[in-house]
Amino acid sequence: MSNRIRNIVSSIRSKTDFRPEAGIILGTGLGGLATQIDVVCSIGYNEIDGFPVATVKGHEGRLIFGMLGGRRVAVMQGRIHFYEGYTAREISLPIRAMTLLGIETLFVSNAAGGLNPEYAVGNLMVITDHINLIPNPLIGKNLDEFGVRYPAMNEAYTSALVARADAIAARMGLDLQHGCYLGLTGPSYETRAECIFFRQVGVDAVGMSTTPEVITAVHCGLQVFAVSVITNLALGDEIPTTEAVEKAGAEAEQKMTRLFIEMLRES
Repeated sequence: MSNRIRNIVSSIRSKTDFRPEAGIILGTGLGGLATQIDVVCSIGYNEIDGFPVATVKGHEGRLIFGMLGGRRVAVMQGRIHFYEGYTAREISLPIRAMTLLGIETLFVSNAAGGLNPEYAVGNLMVITDHINLIPNPLIGKNLDEFGVRYPAMNEAYTSALVARADAIAARMGLDLQHGCYLGLTGPSYETRAECIFFRQVGVDAVGMSTTPEVITAVHCGLQVFAVSVITNLALGDEIPTTEAVEKAGAEAEQKMTRLFIEMLRES
């Protein structure tokens, strides 16, 4: 695994010497933020030796380097999912590579189903905690060069970044929810009974990503900020579809983009 990570970094370095300060992962229907980047270099995942390739509709599969909010960023336009057949360790590869490239903060976005009855489609939920039901990416031999064997997860989402987001949102007149995110393997959407159960144990939003990435980031010593765009109501009567999720994500991404840019600007 260590050799594969080094090969990925070497492959990227052969194409650009850009050194990012922050990494951003864009979820389903949220790739539009990439249009706001002053691009220095854009590399397809399939052009990077050893890099897992995104196969899901709505995930472009490009690693973009450039300036956003006055900061040097590396942006994953499209993520890797466990349900695509990748292992949890493989999902961790891009985060570990970006760490070696220089990032100190990871911004994560996803499209999620809302379970909290106070949520509406289009809301932004700042993730303040999570429940991970996807295999843990740290299973296996510990990569000591990145972090300790048993990293603490009691503040996986950096409280100072959450506070910064709240202050920015207040100035912008942007309404932010706070909540607990549940990461499931997918690719099937949840049953009604599952949604009722998850809500009873305190889950506010549910999706098929993010938690392995955040666990990896914490292991790497990165600061983490994550937002779920509520693209459907998981306990509603409407049957969720990929098309509806993408549409709702696209409609809400301008709010998320403004928030991310201002957070970078104030970092």
